Amino acid sequence: QAQLVESGGGWTQPGGSLTLECAAAGFTFGNYAMAWARQAPGKALEWVSAIYADASGAGTDTYYSESVRGRFTISRDNAKKMLYLQMNNLKPEDTARYSCAKAPGRLWVFSANYWGQGTQVTVSS
Repeated sequence: QAQLVESGGGWTQPGGSLTLECAAAGFTFGNYAMAWARQAPGKALEWVSAIYADASGAGTDTYYSESVRGRFTISRDNAKKMLYLQMNNLKPEDTARYSCAKAPGRLWVFSANYWGQGTQVTVSS
């Protein structure tokens, strides 16, 4: 049974930075694409970023939504079974609950079969 536990959320002012972490257990982490999604009250789920299995961190190994591209950076440490999301220049519209998700396979196909419980990110002045 896969388990995903997020941490690192909190409050920051506009322009601030936060780093989210997701600790994975119960599956061979390096064999699966992973993603971050967010949902704000009353809004649809948004896939924020994803990273393929065996990602080198460059080029097509990652996905970013248009709303966060250039501000957020996804990374993974397969040895530690950790997924990260570095969020810079945060905006009030980034306020949401952020969840870590595991893809069914090595590629990112906008589908997840396991989710963490999420961590709240609030950006306000």
